[in-house]
Amino acid sequence: MAHPTVSKDNATLADFLHLLRLRKALILLVLSLVVITTLVVTAFLPKWYLATAKIRVEKPEGEVKLFQAQANTGYDPYFLQDQFKILQYEKILYPVIENLGLNTRLGPALDATGPLPTAVTYRYLLDKMLRIESQRSSSVIEINVFAQDAALGAAIANEIARVYSDDRIAQATSGQTEGIAKLRGELTAQEQIVMRQRDVVEKVRKDLNISGVDLNARYSDMEIETLRQMQNSLIALSVDAIGRRTRWERFKGIPPEERMNLVNSELIQDVNIQSLLQAYLLADQTVTKLKARLGEAHPDLISAVENRAKIKEQLDAQLRGYENALEMAYKEADSRVTELKRQLSQAKVDQILSARDRMRPFEEAAQKLEDETKLLTTLKLTLRQREIDFQVPKRTIEILNTAEPARRPSRPNWPLNITFALLFGGILGIGVAVLLEYFDTSFRNVADVETRLKLPVLGVVPFQRNPLDEEGDPSEAEPYRVLHTNLNLALPPGQPASIVLFSAGPGEGKSTTLHRLVHLMAAAGERVLLIDADVRRPTQHRLADRPREPGLSELLLNRQQLDAVIQQGILPNLDFMPSGSVPGFTVGLLHLNRLKDLIATLRGRYDKIVFDSPPVIGVSDASVIASAVDGAVLLIQHRRNPQSMVVRAQQIIEALKVPLLGVVLNQVPLNSGDDYGYYTNNYSYYNEGGGKRRRSARKPKTPGDRRGDKLELDEPGDRPEK
Repeated sequence: MAHPTVSKDNATLADFLHLLRLRKALILLVLSLVVITTLVVTAFLPKWYLATAKIRVEKPEGEVKLFQAQANTGYDPYFLQDQFKILQYEKILYPVIENLGLNTRLGPALDATGPLPTAVTYRYLLDKMLRIESQRSSSVIEINVFAQDAALGAAIANEIARVYSDDRIAQATSGQTEGIAKLRGELTAQEQIVMRQRDVVEKVRKDLNISGVDLNARYSDMEIETLRQMQNSLIALSVDAIGRRTRWERFKGIPPEERMNLVNSELIQDVNIQSLLQAYLLADQTVTKLKARLGEAHPDLISAVENRAKIKEQLDAQLRGYENALEMAYKEADSRVTELKRQLSQAKVDQILSARDRMRPFEEAAQKLEDETKLLTTLKLTLRQREIDFQVPKRTIEILNTAEPARRPSRPNWPLNITFALLFGGILGIGVAVLLEYFDTSFRNVADVETRLKLPVLGVVPFQRNPLDEEGDPSEAEPYRVLHTNLNLALPPGQPASIVLFSAGPGEGKSTTLHRLVHLMAAAGERVLLIDADVRRPTQHRLADRPREPGLSELLLNRQQLDAVIQQGILPNLDFMPSGSVPGFTVGLLHLNRLKDLIATLRGRYDKIVFDSPPVIGVSDASVIASAVDGAVLLIQHRRNPQSMVVRAQQIIEALKVPLLGVVLNQVPLNSGDDYGYYTNNYSYYNEGGGKRRRSARKPKTPGDRRGDKLELDEPGDRPEK
């Protein structure tokens, strides 16, 4: 329901800040609970120690390729991403698990009675202990290991760095060794070809009886020069065909699952394949991030996994196409060699038919020997170059530091946990306060009360920790003076009056407020009788430190006379009638006439006859008492009961045709904002000077002196005229 002054729909920042001030105790309580819970949980969490080993990884200069120069491609972020994954693969971590005996050493962490399976240890190491990180645009990789044993964490980090380093070196040397071995095989085969060709040359020499002919002799004939050019072209094509065949056979021998690691090297320079690899790496990173935050059945994670699978399928297809391209290139080169051989053979046939047919077989044999010898020399030089290059140390990985056992745990992170606890506790506390405010249907300000109930507010009583302390700050009595004055103005002037103070529900401070009010009335010079009509749960006899019986219940049952139940001299001008102690007695309709006669009798003795009534809702006594008095005052405790309950109490009294004089707001917090502040602040302002002087000059009184003491809190002019 919207309020007349500030509604939930048009709340401003000022209203929000006011709410925080009003609910600061609740917010601090929630914040304290969250912080204390965080501290307790953090204190009992297991301690994890961080060990870090740093390595620098560089991309190798390239694979061993026949007849091609090697070049360093420099920094490659995709290469580092591949190394991140390799460091977490089984080929690296399984040897670490075996070397350090982690199956046994990590068993207690998983409450295992015996050694763990290697797969379980690997998964625990990967998920709980290992974190691979690297700074942007840097080739330095940090191997972070979290462990509950600081020494074990350092040992794992160092062992991962060592195993990875050995694997990198073995991989680099194995590739060069394979290339050199292939090159040696080709060299051996070429030596055999040269030897056989020499035998052919000697045989032709003998057959033609041309011993002593210089094999290096050259003829100026144009046809011989053409043959020689064709022969040179054939050699070049043969060398190219050998290189293509070598690359195709080597790529064909690599398992399909390992071909993806060659994409960023010089072996595969296809732009489409490299683009697909980049897309696959990004998709794989997305899957890894989502797995850390989402469940296996989350749609986003399933979509990311499917996308990665599609890209992987396309990448595999491209790699298969690349293999086919290598094969086709080799076969194309081989076809060119075959065709050139055919053309050369045909040219040789034509040459043989010429005038120099007799020498041509020998020249051809000698030329072929020369070509094969050149090819042999080229293979020897290439092999020697590779052997020298292999002997030069090439360390593409460098271990920068050795991990040391941590002296203090890095998890749990006390500053981080406390910071999050303060942040979450503050948000939770504010949220609870806002939620309570949103669902709070009680009266929030004076204007709200007067608009909804159509009754004047006779007084606003601020919150007091000890409302019965009459020796405290004199300003605390000012609200009761205001209530006394407004009450006299609401009653017929110069006439004795009987009034009842009631509330909608119990526990709203009605009896305490009435106790302070009648004391102030008596101190102002009025003759007052306080009647405790709450016979079910009487309170006034305890507040006055007087006996409970005899009282109202005995009087209404004609068991006692009027003078016997009135306790005189509570204070000057103040008498008291307790509730009595008749078991099971209630003020019912049978006692209404007797109650009216009692009030008529007491009018001649007292100026004010004040009744302390039980709550209206749920108890019938209040309705009977209200029917007998001249007027009723409704007391509402600040933010205690919903508006509907208070309205119902008002309707019950108005149905009895009893005049409702007004409303008293009780226990209003100081500086609560809205129009409450106008009352509570002014009480202190107008009593600041004189009140403090009176309090400092007041002499201490013993409990025995308080009965005859007269309140000295009145200012001149505060007493209403009689």
